[in-house]
Amino acid sequence: MGATLATVSALLKEIYEKDAQDQLNNDTIGMKRIEKTSEGVTNEVGGRYVTFPVRTGRNTGIGARNENEALPTAGQQKTASARVPLKYLYGSIRLTGQTISLADSNFQAFASALDEEMTGLKRDLAKDMNRQFYGANTGVMTSITADAANSITVANAQYLEVGMAIDVFDITLVTNRISNRLIVSITPTTFPAATVVYSGADGSASIVATDVVVRTGNISREVTGLGSIIRATGILFNIDPTVEPVWKAVVNANGGTPRALTEALMIRVVDDVYTNGGNTTVGLTSLGVRRAYFNLLKTERRHVNTTKFEGGFEGLAFTTDKGDVPIVSDVDAPYGEIQFVNEKKIKLYQEGDWSWMNRDGSNLQRVIGFDAYEGTMFKYCEIGTHRRNSHGLLDDITEG
Repeated sequence: MGATLATVSALLKEIYEKDAQDQLNNDTIGMKRIEKTSEGVTNEVGGRYVTFPVRTGRNTGIGARNENEALPTAGQQKTASARVPLKYLYGSIRLTGQTISLADSNFQAFASALDEEMTGLKRDLAKDMNRQFYGANTGVMTSITADAANSITVANAQYLEVGMAIDVFDITLVTNRISNRLIVSITPTTFPAATVVYSGADGSASIVATDVVVRTGNISREVTGLGSIIRATGILFNIDPTVEPVWKAVVNANGGTPRALTEALMIRVVDDVYTNGGNTTVGLTSLGVRRAYFNLLKTERRHVNTTKFEGGFEGLAFTTDKGDVPIVSDVDAPYGEIQFVNEKKIKLYQEGDWSWMNRDGSNLQRVIGFDAYEGTMFKYCEIGTHRRNSHGLLDDITEG
């Protein structure tokens, strides 16, 4: 029998394309739209903070009087001081010495392992930052509705991935049920719920429904995202809305019961934001809610082509008497919501962009006792707002 590919396979050299073909969605729409600034970063005892004054009340020393009546009692502007502590974000890679030497020695190799890991880490950090942008700084990615041996049923699997290391905490974020378990599989059930199987010791004896899932180690350490900013309750940046009532975002919800999207609901939120003195510049939403809005316009036989807005972003136009507002979809935006944001009042405070820890002169440091090298990227930052009441949330929308 003559030679075949099977018999000469040991003599053949595998040829790989230069770049690994990415199979993941790396879009970071929300973060890209936010104005970046290091304005106001200062050193203070106990850590690094961003501080700025917030005007919360007018001078009440005004009034109309008849002749020879006492003038109004002098008043003053009412202010509060917002204090925003920076958060510390990290990402690490590790490669063996053999991997670095062998991968770099062959110019036909599929990709330099070092370059692929370093570039990939930058993409992964940006992607996780986009998730945090929509979060509430607690790190909670979903809640648990049921559990079994080495598996949990989650209410929403949107932010979970196979291979992710997770912790489970009770709803108060105090009691740690299980730590550092790797997700083995995710099986969707009724959208957006899923059954998640995890590795390691079984934690079903301690896990209960209403517990929450976070990325390992992230509990209450993530940046403050829209999930905390666009709320009508809760202390934000050291200011309590029960003390300063103007420190509330506009929230239009339906008690957790999904409802059909209407333009009347959208207009109400934008109008309420305008009543507070705000100006909505974008509506950030999920793909499903964007579909619902598209279907709404289509049903009403409206022009539904996407429109290109300032900054190069495209979205469906939502027409108001103050001009068109782009409704922009983001794969990381929470399901069933539209976040009406005044982008000029959202700031990404940072000391610098993502950087490698290289104070000793190298991006990679040898792991003592191993033929291996590690590198760590870091960023000290926080997301803040100067006016909480210039943002709005339309919640409990049925996905399209």
